[in-house]
Amino acid sequence: MTFTLFIPTLNEEEGMRVIMPKVPRELFTQVLISDGNSTDGTVAYSKSQGYDVHIQKRKGIRNAYMEAWPMIRGDAVVTFSPDGNCRPEDLTGLIEKMKEGYDMVVASRYFGGVKSEDDDPMTAFGNWLFTGTINLLHGGHYTDAMGIYRAYRTSLFNELDLHKEETYVTEKLFACVMGCEPVLSVRAAKRKLKIGEVLGFEPARVGGVRKLLPFRWGGAYMTQVIRELFYWK
Repeated sequence: MTFTLFIPTLNEEEGMRVIMPKVPRELFTQVLISDGNSTDGTVAYSKSQGYDVHIQKRKGIRNAYMEAWPMIRGDAVVTFSPDGNCRPEDLTGLIEKMKEGYDMVVASRYFGGVKSEDDDPMTAFGNWLFTGTINLLHGGHYTDAMGIYRAYRTSLFNELDLHKEETYVTEKLFACVMGCEPVLSVRAAKRKLKIGEVLGFEPARVGGVRKLLPFRWGGAYMTQVIRELFYWK
């Protein structure tokens, strides 16, 4: 099994210069950056390190995935944030777990006693609420259904229709562009795929700024989680 490290970026140069030298490059056949038109040195730094770089044509985190996904060469992908929230030292364990035959492995921020240093009361409650709702409505067994830090078969993106615009129709109700992770978690659970978790302690960020839109994204995600009961099999 080969692995691509997939990193969506928007003005992440500060964090990348600290975090990326710690990434064990030998684990990956490809490091792919999907950049949302950064105005700092993110793109120049990425190219200087020999990473593959895609510049987004449309704004929004899911478009970073949808546009760049055809460029992925690995059999499996690890999605990673370079702002310090994802610890490079957890990459080896994540990949070794995938090699045991899992379809997806989540680096959980709430598994086995670990925690997130980047949470505030609102995000902690939101992650608890969404994870519990996904487990209740869709038969999941997650401790963390929302985080970016995970590995999964590259083919799942198309198998679960994450590449289709109609998957994200609830965005229009809340005037936002959502991420892919919640619906990925829902549909993987509905398909009863083999899903595992590893410890994913989340440190505080070392660079960049939080781009979360809590009320818009929260409303869109919850509407989508409920909609998935009826509109996708």
